[in-house]
Amino acid sequence: MNIAVRYYTKTGNTKRLAEAIANAVGVEALPISVPITEHVDILFLGNSYYAFSIDPEVRNFVKGLDKNYVGKIVNFGSAAMLNSTYKKVKAEADKVGIPMDEREFHCKGEFKGIHKGKPDADDLKAAEEFAKRIVE
Repeated sequence: MNIAVRYYTKTGNTKRLAEAIANAVGVEALPISVPITEHVDILFLGNSYYAFSIDPEVRNFVKGLDKNYVGKIVNFGSAAMLNSTYKKVKAEADKVGIPMDEREFHCKGEFKGIHKGKPDADDLKAAEEFAKRIVE
């Protein structure tokens, strides 16, 4: 099974989750600026809410994916105020014909002093366990 981990972050929180997930599944976490150039069965995609939506860079990354290269997307991320970005990412994935796994990982993320220290060690461990369950 081929697996890739890509993420977009402004604060570093989602990068930390991406690295935990990548470590659990034995691949390298890379920013979305690194394209998917070979077939992957599972693409773990990390992102967050910025101004009540996913960042345009995430939207453009998903729009640029080739359904012949990506089997499915597994969403993960963190946010200080809002929860899941699943519906926003799925809307973009649907446009290019890539299915989304219904499971996702989300936790609180620190932003301007809110949720100080998040994601913490427990969150990172939970992200690793989530990733292992996905690839079983």
